[in-house]
Amino acid sequence: MKAISMILLTLFLGKSCTNEAQNDIVNSTLQYTANSRGLYEKIVIINQKATISRDRNENTPPEQITISDKDWNEMIGYFEKINLEKMQEFKDPTQKRFFDGAAIANLKIRYQDKTYETMDFDHGHPPVEIEKLVNKIVSLAKTKE
Repeated sequence: MKAISMILLTLFLGKSCTNEAQNDIVNSTLQYTANSRGLYEKIVIINQKATISRDRNENTPPEQITISDKDWNEMIGYFEKINLEKMQEFKDPTQKRFFDGAAIANLKIRYQDKTYETMDFDHGHPPVEIEKLVNKIVSLAKTKE
């Protein structure tokens, strides 16, 4: 009987941790922006929906997509591994944006009434700590181009 109780308790605790991580991203707003003379891309993700703007002057309406469950679950996994408090300290691996070799990009996360933002980095070369999440966000926009 004790063994069964322990198994049920373990399953229950495991489920609550997964739901908590999902709630973290569900209650967050993620905004990825890439900007150069010839490129503008702003991707805003709120609760399994993405809004993609490619017009800097907002003359054309942004695209709206629903993120698949598979992609959403991947994003949850990547999101829960990020230390939001240290986002400002993440180092950029390249500096091509300084000579027009890459667009300037950044990631902002609004979570629990607080905004966390990275330093600028090269579009296509995010800091290692957020690389998987940023690449997933960018891939969502590419599927709709």
